[in-house]
Amino acid sequence: MKNVKTESVGSNFVITLINPAKRNALSLQVLQELIEAFGVAQKSGALGIVLAAQGPVFSAGHNFADMVGATQDDAELLFQTCAKLMQVIQSVPQPVCASVHALATAAGCQLVATCDLAVAAESASFALPGGKGGLFCHTPLVAVARSISQKRAAEMAFTGDAISAQTACEWGLINQVVPDDQLDDAVAEILRRATRGSQWSRALGKRTFYEQISMSQVDAYEFASAIMAEATVGTDAQEGIDAFLNKRDAHFTQES
Repeated sequence: MKNVKTESVGSNFVITLINPAKRNALSLQVLQELIEAFGVAQKSGALGIVLAAQGPVFSAGHNFADMVGATQDDAELLFQTCAKLMQVIQSVPQPVCASVHALATAAGCQLVATCDLAVAAESASFALPGGKGGLFCHTPLVAVARSISQKRAAEMAFTGDAISAQTACEWGLINQVVPDDQLDDAVAEILRRATRGSQWSRALGKRTFYEQISMSQVDAYEFASAIMAEATVGTDAQEGIDAFLNKRDAHFTQES
């Protein structure tokens, strides 16, 4: 992979965009490399996954230079591959945390909104700039509108203006804002807290969360109730219940 670096750091698997000269733009090749990287991360045995970037921009989204003269088929392949990446991020069993050190714009903002968790440095900012240009941010808005309120998402999409990390946190796009020099530690800490307990239970919980969130409340309760009933009789749930009642440490399986 030329545009993406992968490494294990402690109990986490770190995926880093490493093409600052192109502002970590999400070309078709970069998207494919990210899909490959998340596939490796899923099988790595890591408890959590970090998505980070190098350079002055976290990601500028799609590169317009890649779209000049594109055919309909070319454009559809690009955006379908991007959608596949977003679905892969939410399908891997581990919690995924975006570590945002700088501007995340358009599909770069979509990446952040898609991750399960996101921590940003104070210098970071976020934008869906298509609204003030000629190509509206249709696909980035899918993820952003599922992370923040409808009115806030519409404001970002229609105005195209960037919002600060603090505003992004207040709106619910990210979990936390920290001083720039504390970003790595804050990401490690939130993943430490997010990866305690049973790996199997957490993976099932992530899958169920994303399946039920788009359902009606009635359907979501029916679906989640069935999943929870099945999980209750499972090995890890019974181990956790017994450990709690008997005031002892739990010993969970490592299957996820």
